Amino acid sequence: MASLFTRIINREIPGRFVYEDDRCVAFLTIAPIRPGHTLVVPREEIDHWLDVPPDLTAHLFQAAQRVGRAIQVAFPCEKVGLMIAGLEVPHTHLHLVPVNAISDMDFARQDARTPAEALDEAAARIRAALAGG
Repeated sequence: MASLFTRIINREIPGRFVYEDDRCVAFLTIAPIRPGHTLVVPREEIDHWLDVPPDLTAHLFQAAQRVGRAIQVAFPCEKVGLMIAGLEVPHTHLHLVPVNAISDMDFARQDARTPAEALDEAAARIRAALAGG
């Protein structure tokens, strides 16, 4: 059975996409730790990041850098944190979170009640930053 992320990538479930290419996508999580929390996900369904081929790993990190720079513009912050946890969905994904303190990466702070309008606005800000304005 396809993972939740594969279903989002295939547009079977709605997603707030900010970036996509032939090998990966980036979309907002529905339970952000902080506004702008974005996931970079390979199109190929690979459960554990240790099993991702080196060329795809490099591609994911290049995409994450591009999206991360846009997040930093859209949500001014000291850094954009990156974490690979992978426990909640069996499909490799990189978490990009605007951070000003290490506590900003605490998954206990996820907010599954974030209003859809706030998620839509965050996605629009990141897309605008990616487009250069």
